[in-house]
Amino acid sequence: MIFMGKDKNENEDLIKHGFEEDVWFHVDNYSSAHVYLRLSPDQTWDSIPETLLDDMAQLTKANSIEGNKRKNLTVIYTPWSNLKKSGDMAVGQVSFKKQKMVKRVFIADRINDTINRLNRTKVENFPDLAQEKIDHERTLRKQQKQEEHTRHQMEYEKVQQLKQQASERSYASIFEDADMAGSSNYRNMDGDPADLEEDFM
Repeated sequence: MIFMGKDKNENEDLIKHGFEEDVWFHVDNYSSAHVYLRLSPDQTWDSIPETLLDDMAQLTKANSIEGNKRKNLTVIYTPWSNLKKSGDMAVGQVSFKKQKMVKRVFIADRINDTINRLNRTKVENFPDLAQEKIDHERTLRKQQKQEEHTRHQMEYEKVQQLKQQASERSYASIFEDADMAGSSNYRNMDGDPADLEEDFM
């Protein structure tokens, strides 16, 4: 899913209520929309396919008044969690916690076919971003709790299995000792297996 704010106030809400799965895109050194890519659980921000990165960069460029007119510019991107917002910043303005977590995509020129393809999927919504984040975090906590329960159950079953195996080995040892005692080669004068305690009487 790709989404963006319509103005600086919507950008501010997106900054505040982003998900951990979100990746932020912006034209470098020029004013532009804040464009977000919401990754699926099996994706990571530093392994986004090149074709998808190109789409994101083209869309970000197209939504920059000045950047859209220029050739040979750069679009930067970073995880939402790396965005830094302080009280002295203007509405919609951000910086970064770690500069080394900011990557770049070079765009030589606008590709209209890409923009037109993406615009055909565009839908305008006015979601409650704060509530969406609350619901999302609740779902994540529920999933984590279930995963933890499953992990504990597997660990318990493994311990029980090891205990069972240890018990079976112990019984096997007892039976082996008993067989060895019954098959002793030492015999008394009568030809019966020797009773060592009687020999000392």
